[in-house]
Amino acid sequence: MSKIGFIGLGIMGVPMAAHLVRAGHDVTGYDVVAKGVDALVAAGGSAADGVPAAVAGADVVVTMLPQDEHVEAVYFGPDGVLENAAPGTLCIDFSTIRPETSIKVAEAGRERGLRVLDAPVSGGEKGARDAVLSIMVGGDEADADAAAPVFEAVGRTVERVGGSGAGQYVKAANQLIVGGTYALVAEAIVLMEAAGVDARAGIDVIAGGLAASRILDLKRASMLDREFAPGFRIDLHHKDMGIATAAARSAEVSLPMTGMVAQLIAAARARGYGSLDHSALLKVVEDLSGRTAA
Repeated sequence: MSKIGFIGLGIMGVPMAAHLVRAGHDVTGYDVVAKGVDALVAAGGSAADGVPAAVAGADVVVTMLPQDEHVEAVYFGPDGVLENAAPGTLCIDFSTIRPETSIKVAEAGRERGLRVLDAPVSGGEKGARDAVLSIMVGGDEADADAAAPVFEAVGRTVERVGGSGAGQYVKAANQLIVGGTYALVAEAIVLMEAAGVDARAGIDVIAGGLAASRILDLKRASMLDREFAPGFRIDLHHKDMGIATAAARSAEVSLPMTGMVAQLIAAARARGYGSLDHSALLKVVEDLSGRTAA
């Protein structure tokens, strides 16, 4: 089993780190918010008072951070991973960030003798709690193989999709599909309710046909009930859609539906729905249609 330094103990990081403890790894964690560190300690891990202490003696360094600037600060700062991890350390960044940031971290890591993977995940808080995340891995194949014990502890579906940054491109594709699906489910609900049909029965029928999706399986009831307690917040999906549109620009492709969904999510945030679940796109569609919840 590995000695793991885990940095970023938020809504996703805490259950992931706890699964690594249960798998038998020696996990030392750090977060700027004490609540996450306390939760790891309660799960059997150890606390660190900073990044240097978290990575000291670690075979594997795991990061799960909100945005690009946090990843850059943790890796490139004077007390960061690059300055404190020993050569040969395997670094796995589960954060969802821009591909170019992952490439930058990987290249800097290689210069210092570190092995760096970008490994963004899909599945949200529930997927993290249940250890069934989908993991999209970018980086060297041998490094991805070496990371298998970590991936197996936190996820169900793991695929290496290419070199450094490739995981982030796949995660961007994932998020544009998720956002687009939520938008269309929201429109379907508004249409059926406005027409006076039984939307609950209608969406159940739809979920059993060609339009079936994981989102319909998990979220149709809560959307119909207008329950938007966050599993994944609008604020975070807004960030991710920015990554998707920037990725499209860097790849020199046109993704018109992605742009439209990004604007709907931006509208949700502008209307004060940022702290709600991304299924709250339903509220935006209702607002645009001049309707309130049935």
